[in-house]
Amino acid sequence: MTTYLLVHGAWHTGECWTRVTPLLEAAGHRVLAPTLTGYGDTVHLAGPEVGLDTHVADVTGLIREEDLTDVVLVGHSYAGLVISSVANELPDRIARLVYLDAMVPEDGESAADVLPVTQGLIDLALASESGWRVPPMPELPPPAGLFGVTDPDDVAWLRTMLSDQPVRCLQQPVRLDNPATRAIPRTHIHCTVKPEGFSRRPVPAVQPNGTPAEVWELPTGHDCMITMPVELSELLLKLA
Repeated sequence: MTTYLLVHGAWHTGECWTRVTPLLEAAGHRVLAPTLTGYGDTVHLAGPEVGLDTHVADVTGLIREEDLTDVVLVGHSYAGLVISSVANELPDRIARLVYLDAMVPEDGESAADVLPVTQGLIDLALASESGWRVPPMPELPPPAGLFGVTDPDDVAWLRTMLSDQPVRCLQQPVRLDNPATRAIPRTHIHCTVKPEGFSRRPVPAVQPNGTPAEVWELPTGHDCMITMPVELSELLLKLA
């Protein structure tokens, strides 16, 4: 049995994994898909003090509380920052890092360093009335849709789980100063349907542990756990 820990990205909740979790469980594996502080049932806790460190503490706390080991730690989008810092704190408990259409940081980088367009969101939040709220990205015409989701029913469902992102999440830097973290294998899953003008940082040919890069693709938009849950699950099961 493999333990999968699925970490959602900015603005979302753990509910976004609803279609993936039962497929992994049906194959005999354990799956945890928590909602990070400030979203969903804890949206009332969102505020200017909630940041990347808060979400790292959410995940490391869950790993310790459940005494999880040999974890396949999956981070979607913004959560690439989260899982990187979690691995830095608990490298002995992580079997593999999976960057799912995710930000892949170096030590000391923030979201704005990894994805410069994020700086515009930060600037707007700081200049807003709240001073900290980053609203979800707007829905765009197909094929971009709402985070890559275009089916009207799926869009309506996705909207029920979206809420503002605290700006501190995008400002705080990742800590990757533990040499043991470099030994953890990595897998990158890229969604190939992207908004016009979007570009991601290339994956280095050689990963930090010295092995060749493992990069898989899904022909869908950003929220592939909603649009292609079967295909995503099949990829994740290869890592069991």
